[in-house]
Amino acid sequence: MNILKSMTSVVAVAVLGTALMTSLVNVGPRTAVAATPNMTPNYEIHALLDPNEALNPDHTLKNTVLSAFNITAAPDQMNVQYMDTNNQDLSQEGWSARIRKMTGDSKFKLNYKKRYPITGNNITAALNQANQEGFDSSDTNYEAQVEWSYGSKTLSISTDKNVSISGYTGLTLPNQTDSVNAIVNNIPGKLNKWTSTGWGTSVLNQSRVYGPVYATRYTGTFNGIKTYIEIWPIKNTSGTGYEYIVEASFKVDTESDAANSSSQLFTYLQSRGWFLPQDALKTSTILQRY
Repeated sequence: MNILKSMTSVVAVAVLGTALMTSLVNVGPRTAVAATPNMTPNYEIHALLDPNEALNPDHTLKNTVLSAFNITAAPDQMNVQYMDTNNQDLSQEGWSARIRKMTGDSKFKLNYKKRYPITGNNITAALNQANQEGFDSSDTNYEAQVEWSYGSKTLSISTDKNVSISGYTGLTLPNQTDSVNAIVNNIPGKLNKWTSTGWGTSVLNQSRVYGPVYATRYTGTFNGIKTYIEIWPIKNTSGTGYEYIVEASFKVDTESDAANSSSQLFTYLQSRGWFLPQDALKTSTILQRY
């Protein structure tokens, strides 16, 4: 009888251990391997041009730059502003909310973006983290993109909403009240529930305008790829004038294309004496200075 009881106890412990391990696999921590595949990003290359070398005195692109990038059409204009609280609660969680109007747009474009820093060129690790936080391949409402700059790479997960706001013409952006209403009324679910239910709405209801920034976009090509060169006049640190950010960018589909194309672009800009070996960080700069 003692032997039978002992064998029964061993079997019970084994069954309990198996059940516990199965339970841990099924409800494991957020660092566990996700069941749904990661999102597949595209890649956007960013490179800064030295404004002292690339711009005319009136802050338009020099003819040499226009010719180098096969730019023949007049530039588009865009007006941009960001929304966040005075404490920048949104930015502290890696989120941004932007309102933009461009030449030819009939509606305002609202952009909601979550950013993940990429450490040690480990893009997969950033995609894994995004997956664990709800951004996976099953979510077709968001676009994943690796922003590939000279000194850093960032994974961005974003969604756009095109909305009409009455009372505004041309590129005029909505005032504080209308901006808050628009950005709250169109908030995506993941942002609204980011740290708790209703968190995003609560934060954006307390937000204010950062901006606006009236920028210019030229469209050309580099190595046959559609390329934008944008000029962003952003207030300087003292608030007495403007610092001009000149940025070239284009998109490719794969990491290997991004590595090759970025190297070619950086080298080309260096050869022409236009290259500025820095990252733009436009969003954070605007949040700091407005």
